[in-house]
Order: sequence, then C-alpha cells, then structure tokens
Amino acid sequence: MKRVKRNVKRFLIFLFLLAGFMYLNNTSLFAKDSNREPLLLAHRGLAQTFHMEGITGETCTAERIYEPDHPFLENTILSMKAAFEAGADIVEFDVQLTKDGEFAVFHDWTLECRTDGKGQIRDHKMQELKQLDIGYGYTANNGVTYPFRGKGVGLMPTLDEVLSHFPEQSFLIHIKSNDPNEGEHLAEYLAEFPNSRLEKLSVYGGDKPIASLKEKLPNMRVMSLETIKSCLFPYIGVGWTGHVPSSCQNTQLHIPEKYAPYMWGFPNKFLNRMEDANTRVILVAGNGGWSEGFDKEQDLERLPNNYSGGIWTNRIDLIAPILKE
Repeated sequence: MKRVKRNVKRFLIFLFLLAGFMYLNNTSLFAKDSNREPLLLAHRGLAQTFHMEGITGETCTAERIYEPDHPFLENTILSMKAAFEAGADIVEFDVQLTKDGEFAVFHDWTLECRTDGKGQIRDHKMQELKQLDIGYGYTANNGVTYPFRGKGVGLMPTLDEVLSHFPEQSFLIHIKSNDPNEGEHLAEYLAEFPNSRLEKLSVYGGDKPIASLKEKLPNMRVMSLETIKSCLFPYIGVGWTGHVPSSCQNTQLHIPEKYAPYMWGFPNKFLNRMEDANTRVILVAGNGGWSEGFDKEQDLERLPNNYSGGIWTNRIDLIAPILKE
C-alpha cells in the first residue's frame, strides 16, 4: 500500500513538473519582443468588398459589393499601388494561365461575373483579355447601377507586368487551380529571377501545383493545404518541447484566429519559432472561410497584445492607418 502511494506521489510530481515545463517553455511572458509592427497583407490589393451572407463557391461577388467608397478594382496595378501607398507590406493577387501561356492576374476562372467577356480565362489569349472591361459586372444595388462599367477596359495585367512595375515590393501569388503543370510553368518563370527577388515572393494554391513548384524551387516560400497540415499536425504533437518540425521550414502559414490560440507558444513564442524556420505566419479573421480579414477597427481589438505577425486584410486603407498610429 505504501509503495502504491509512493508511486502515485511520484507520478503526480512528474505531472506537476511536466506541466510547469510546458507552461514555461511556451508562455509568451518571457519571449523576446520583436518591437515590430504587424505585417500587413492586402488581399487582392485595395479592392471592393462585399457582404458574406449566404456566400458559396458559385457566388458572383461583384454583384453584392458594398456602396463603393474608393475607385479601385481588385488585382490591378492601380489597386496594388494604392495598397502599398496605404501601408501594405505584402499584396496578394491571383493568377490564371491563359491559352497562350501567359499568367493573367485575375481571380475568377470564368469571365461572366466581373467582365463583359464570356468563357474561361484559359480559353482566351492574353491579348483578348486585355480588351475586356473588368469592372463591367460590379453593382451595389442589384443591377440598378454599375459604377465601374466602362472604367476597367484594359486593366487586367499579366504577372510579368506586375512584377516589372513593382520590382522591390513583396507579393503573395495565388495559383487559382490544382493543375501541377501551372506550378511547373510558374516555377520556370520565377527561376529567371535572382534570389534577392524571390525572397520577397511567396506562392500558394492547390496541393499539386505547389508541390511541382516546390520541387523546382525548393527554397521558395510556399503554402497549400498539404504544406499547412504537414507543418502544424506534427507541431501540435511536439511543439510544446520547443521543437519545430522540418516540414515547417521555408513555408507560409495562414492560421484562422479561431484556431491560433491552440498553437504551442502563441503568439510570441510561436511567431519567433516560425521566424527562425524562415516561415511567415499570417493571421486570418474568423475561421478562415471565404478570405475573411481584419477589416474594421473593432476587428483589431481581437489581436493579441504586441502581436507582430502577419495580418490578412481586405481593407488596407482602413486598417493600416490605425496600426501605424
């Protein structure tokens, strides 16, 4: 009986010490303060936003925008310039492969929602896409008026035009498919750039194109659902020890704020560990659905104190001035 009690006591002491170690090793109270402002990622540049109620993968979001309070359309050079001038550190944009092998900067697979064109992007040559009005379909009042109609002709850029126009800025490039050939094609294009330029670029998209791109450009910072799982699942298992799995090296993590507190060491210890692994952490609003962002002042109140990681926003013009203060 005494032996049993002694063993139970030892086990309880072990649990107490283990819990103490896990707490001290993962609390941000003693983590080094980076003294940095949060990294601001502007989704699609400075774009028109829309209400999320009832949204699905088939929803035409151009038909449900809020009443415009700025003149910019997503994924254009003008919108990217406005985003950087507003305070963005990184701009995210979408790319689609065209019939003639160019990368068009455009969100949708099809043209009918936003433009006066028809069909899929991949069935058109870039010269044809340049003739379209990309502001044609936007309306804030169910089609009574179209405030951007006629103002978006010729504004769909190519990837090459974007990177040439902004040779020093940082971008997150979104491959809008799960075609491995598009990853290979993008890798071949990016391979022509020096490492100093590639360090300011990252790419995300479907598992297959990201895997094929990573194979050709192993040092490129990338992200897909598979890369996120391969990093975070092992980290959840062993991260309490301070160990960062090798699968977390040279990648990017978009973590919904709903799940971020479950990451060992979040916020500061977690951010420091990932920074040491050359991995960028971007916090996404809510549960991560439909590109929710920190878009209003009250959204920022939910951020942890002294948070210095990345923030996903759809309204860089509203958020950056608040944080810069």
